[in-house]
Amino acid sequence: MAYDFDIPVDRRGTWCVQWDGIRDRFPVPDLLPFTISDMDFRSAPEVLDALQQRVAHGVFGYTDWRNDDFRGAVRDWFKSRYDTDVDPASLVYAPSVLNQISQLLRMWTEPGEGVVVHTPTYDGFRKAVTGLGRELRGVPLEDPGFAALDAALARPDSRVLILCSPHNPTGRVWTEAELRAVADLCERHGVAVISDEIHADLTHEGHVHRPWTRYGRGRWALVTSATKAFNFPALSGSYGLIGDPGDHAAFVRRMDTGEGLASPAVLSLTAHIAAYREGGAWLDAVRAYTHANLRLVATTLNAAFPALHWRPPHAGYLAWIDLRPVLGETRDDDLQHHLVHEERVAVMPGATYGAPGFVRLNVGCPRSKARAGAEALVRAVRAVAAAR
Repeated sequence: MAYDFDIPVDRRGTWCVQWDGIRDRFPVPDLLPFTISDMDFRSAPEVLDALQQRVAHGVFGYTDWRNDDFRGAVRDWFKSRYDTDVDPASLVYAPSVLNQISQLLRMWTEPGEGVVVHTPTYDGFRKAVTGLGRELRGVPLEDPGFAALDAALARPDSRVLILCSPHNPTGRVWTEAELRAVADLCERHGVAVISDEIHADLTHEGHVHRPWTRYGRGRWALVTSATKAFNFPALSGSYGLIGDPGDHAAFVRRMDTGEGLASPAVLSLTAHIAAYREGGAWLDAVRAYTHANLRLVATTLNAAFPALHWRPPHAGYLAWIDLRPVLGETRDDDLQHHLVHEERVAVMPGATYGAPGFVRLNVGCPRSKARAGAEALVRAVRAVAAAR
């Protein structure tokens, strides 16, 4: 089947955070958004067909996620996509990946204890960790020999490493040697690992995602969802794999009783199963399309500013761009003001992720929009550079 991602879909008026909620972040109306991490594409036709059939049934009673269809779809996806065997009995279910992370932090840490992350850091991690009263401990993503990570994990009250794999916002895919080194350090220091792998299915050709199930020792969990890659985050739903049977039982008990979340959203289960059983061709097509958008961004930026030498990320549709070679230490505010007030576009500033001087440009969209965003960014950078 051929998939056409060039056709724009009007998302205005659908309570959409990226389009309708833009004024929550940017106080100017009618901006062209390149912000929150979802795509402007309709989800896979195979997913939509399955949802329509389920809606036609007309009954949406309490539902059990512990069924062979869902567990088998996850098992077969990991085997076919990652050549990795997973035990369906180790699966857990939750409304979202961040919800899983929050629950695991409540299980494995106490207020005031340390949670280690790589910087720049997805802002959802920061909110989850600090919102629970834990201490966020950042180590640089570029960490030769893992010296900074070793030091952070060695602190006596560091309890958990949140590993973003692939990494958000940079799109970095960890190598096997790096993952083994991280596993060694966490085992040595008795630190649990929560591996957020929601961007894994968007890994681009030439790079290989390796699930944490291959490396986990001691206390660990892999948390993920099909919602990111297949673009149905508003259906909610995520799942995880927890290594220790006792931790697995404790998590399920927490969700079933303390959180009152025993029944999942049935349409989320339907979408996950259809995506994993029938959506592979669509996913491959959307990966190729968004990678071409990223190459367009690279061509546009590097033609205008050769000093950037910008290259597409290993995974995802988020262009993480270091503008310091052109703008130096110019504040994000200067560039953001020009983007918003002159170019009328919304682009996430690097400061959101703890990295002033960068921007995160979402090009999970039709090519015409990606081109407009790249060209607007070029004009804004030129204007700010000229005004220095």
